[in-house]
Amino acid sequence: MTLSLDALRSCFEGIVPATIATCATDGTPNVALLSQVHYIDNRHVALSFQFFNKTRQNILANPYALVSVIDPDTAVHYQFGLRYLRTETEGALFENMKAKLAGIASHTGMSKVFRLLGSDVYEVLSIACDSTAVQPSCATQKRAFASLRSCTQKLAQCGELSVLLDETLDSLAEHFAIRHSMLLMLDEQGERLFTVASRGYDKSGVGSEILLGDGIIGVAARERTPIRIGHMTSEYLYGRTVREQMLHGGEHGEVETEIPLPGLAEPHSQLAVPINRGKRLLGALYVESPDDMRFTYEDEDALVVIANQLALCIELLGQVTEEQCSKSDTTPTSAAASGTPLVIRHYPSDGSVFIDEAYLIKGVAGAIIWKLLRDTVNGRRNEFTNRELRLDPTLRLPDIGDNLEARLILLQRRLAERSEYIRLEKTGRGRFHLILQRPVQLIEMP
Repeated sequence: MTLSLDALRSCFEGIVPATIATCATDGTPNVALLSQVHYIDNRHVALSFQFFNKTRQNILANPYALVSVIDPDTAVHYQFGLRYLRTETEGALFENMKAKLAGIASHTGMSKVFRLLGSDVYEVLSIACDSTAVQPSCATQKRAFASLRSCTQKLAQCGELSVLLDETLDSLAEHFAIRHSMLLMLDEQGERLFTVASRGYDKSGVGSEILLGDGIIGVAARERTPIRIGHMTSEYLYGRTVREQMLHGGEHGEVETEIPLPGLAEPHSQLAVPINRGKRLLGALYVESPDDMRFTYEDEDALVVIANQLALCIELLGQVTEEQCSKSDTTPTSAAASGTPLVIRHYPSDGSVFIDEAYLIKGVAGAIIWKLLRDTVNGRRNEFTNRELRLDPTLRLPDIGDNLEARLILLQRRLAERSEYIRLEKTGRGRFHLILQRPVQLIEMP
């Protein structure tokens, strides 16, 4: 029977420890437990290098090894004949294995002992198993294909970026039973990700930010590789303490302007997938669960496909230029502004904006809303286009249309959460208007 390595990926989840047999140059055998066997492709695996022990000494002197793994579903034993090729100490493979090992170490109470020194890459020379073994069932893969088909069909029908973002997370819940998820986009400087949509949390966290390389999401984005962790690990948790936003004596420097990232307090399974378009990083898709080993290789495959389609859809939607913006079919209307004026402060140092002493947003989105408010109040107009924002030199926007659209979506959702009197509404493709239902007093801070 011909066995395929990619059909045995469930053996690499670390549920049952693997063993490795090596041989010294004098013929002395050595058998040891392995923390991790990582699937690379149908001809290669990587083993975790954590200690300079007898196994390591043998491999450096004699590059051949025999690894035994067990299928957790069928209890069938498989033996891989391997040949050592190289050790990687940085990059996507190393970071992927490092994150997974952190989960394994935390689950086994060995966090202070397990530390990945390198990822040893091996060529798979042979695969053997008991004669009574059967080829792994394809039922799981078939279910994943059906769910993936339904999901991608819905994404292909989305005509607006905001609809696309929502449909992606809704489809994960409907077709993959993934209840906790979020979508993040890369900022204009290419240094951090900002949340544009989430599902399954008490607070949406829209506008929260993550630096590239921070936690599982930041590492997956920086290395452009999916990272999946099956057990709880504090090493890849984000600080999610809800920070009260208060003014102390009116000093901006003493005001907390960080939006807490949404997420489970103790996720036992995490999967982060970068959204790439060619060599360009657009953002990241992240899912999590309170259950151990919730996400499989099949889930990882499916989310990679979804992320790839998401990237293509984002690019296609962004190709509509400002010159092609559709005109509004209706005349924007706004309720007459009445009542006590809203005091809106803007801090040019970081673009942060406060509404009645409550933090709204900062950065590019802060600069955009300040321009819209200023033009609406001083110019007696409330309809705008993406094109005029693109051409406004004060905003210093890069020539990336989808990023501007993502910022407008972020701003629209943040306003909906923070103020019932200010709304940003779309009136056509590339057109929107600002609605003020109370007078505003604009204050530019030093």
